[in-house]
Amino acid sequence: MSEMLDAPAFVPAERVGRIRVSPTVAAAARARELKAAGRDIVDMTAGEPDFDTPEPVRAAAHAAIEAGETRYTSVNGTAALRAAIRADFRRRLGLDYADGEITVAGGGKPVLFVALMASVGAGDEVIVPAPYWVSYPDMVLANDGTPVVVACPEADGFKLTPEALEAAITPRTRWLVLNSPSNPTGAAYSRAELEALGAVLLRHPQVWVLSDDIYDQVWFAPEPMTTLAAAVPALKGRTLLVNGVSKAYAMTGWRLGYGAGPAPLVAAINKLQSQISSCPSSVSQAAAVAALSGNQGFVEAACAAYRERRDYAVARLSAVEGLTCREPDGAFYLYPGCPGALGKRTPDGAVIESDEDFVRYLLDSVGVAAVHGAAYGLSPHFRLSIATSLEVIREGCDRIEAAMGALR
Repeated sequence: MSEMLDAPAFVPAERVGRIRVSPTVAAAARARELKAAGRDIVDMTAGEPDFDTPEPVRAAAHAAIEAGETRYTSVNGTAALRAAIRADFRRRLGLDYADGEITVAGGGKPVLFVALMASVGAGDEVIVPAPYWVSYPDMVLANDGTPVVVACPEADGFKLTPEALEAAITPRTRWLVLNSPSNPTGAAYSRAELEALGAVLLRHPQVWVLSDDIYDQVWFAPEPMTTLAAAVPALKGRTLLVNGVSKAYAMTGWRLGYGAGPAPLVAAINKLQSQISSCPSSVSQAAAVAALSGNQGFVEAACAAYRERRDYAVARLSAVEGLTCREPDGAFYLYPGCPGALGKRTPDGAVIESDEDFVRYLLDSVGVAAVHGAAYGLSPHFRLSIATSLEVIREGCDRIEAAMGALR
């Protein structure tokens, strides 16, 4: 019998080396591992509603299964779902889209990724305001583009200013990513702020806008929520509005997102989708129709719960010496600053030199799992999810306060 030759080592494509494993996914996985090992962990990493999917939505999924709606659909989703998406955008935002301007995928993340795949080439630049959702820069890098990160400090409300946007635009700029309300800060743009950014963009017709509005129904600001395409109608023709059912309807595991934008861009996205996933889950689509078209009382009740949690946690953390905590306008995250922890020593004698050190200290010393601010492009901060019960949030705040008090 001849000896088997050793198989050559696997060498991943160069694009894989450009990107990171998602820091939020990694942090949540670490918290689960520690819990499984018996550690007492207060997990505030995951951006996932703690509510169950509403019963009428679950019932619609069961009905679809019983009716045999378990086969392939069109690449861009069922006609019923596209109609429900269009009606939702019309009702909430006053935006009208044609059927051919809607794309549907297995979550909002694939819509963003494939939109970049359809439009970005080597050397193209994508402006990414920081703090940013951790996946934006890596999505750009994976698709041969260059992320241009623009710092948006707490002094500016964690929001992109017109002056900073103008300074970041070059002839190679292809997209601006705009996430409102934001993950990780909860910062949201007012209509006036969107109009000011729009005035800059109108001077640069080569720049398109990826408007990630996945948290737009978790809204706390006093004025009504709006989006760039509605605030500046002249930009609707070069904006891809991305949304989904994951956050508003507690449907993260159903994996159903969608986008609305110019028909040529949507056609390119759908062409790529036909070679990637064929179509989204038929059952999830039926559930999404029920979510978007049915009674919206669940969304209102969930938002009220998030507001109560926000108010409690902001008050608690703001009172801790060495921490700052800006009140978010929406979403279900806090992005506290931890400048008072830097340079301090832990009870074990280690020096806190970064927000990553601080988050590690919280996990090791008091069992609070959070995500460090450097993962989102702006330090010294850390992200806490308040998409969990008030009891968990109270315990987390107690432990964070104790950890800060133990530093010397």
